[in-house]
Amino acid sequence: MTEPSAEHDRVARQVVDAAFAVHTALGPGLLESVYEQCLARELTERGIPVQRQVAVPVIYRDVRVDAGFRMDLLVDDLLVVEIKATERTLPIHEAQLLTYLKLSGHRIGLLINFNVPRIKEGIRRFVHSPR
Repeated sequence: MTEPSAEHDRVARQVVDAAFAVHTALGPGLLESVYEQCLARELTERGIPVQRQVAVPVIYRDVRVDAGFRMDLLVDDLLVVEIKATERTLPIHEAQLLTYLKLSGHRIGLLINFNVPRIKEGIRRFVHSPR
């Protein structure tokens, strides 16, 4: 498996830094949608392109199926961010992010749970290697 590019790592560091800023300002205990909006705004204010609620297509037997999958954030068209505000992340949350990476063709993603005392405890990085 080849490692993500330096550009992937640069964008991931920027997202982590922005998540720290949002968590410092708001703390835990809010809804996922609030953290999503605030993180997107923080990234935009830093000049980093971000898209919210990006549709993830499923292709089945050469037919596009609208399964309703949506990535929380797509940052700089390189990094998928899945946001949670739960007591703890579960394997299903990890599977969700890995599925988004696989279906979208992106290599790297961050699972960020804002409902933690210290945000560094709530950030996990995932790399998808296409087969």
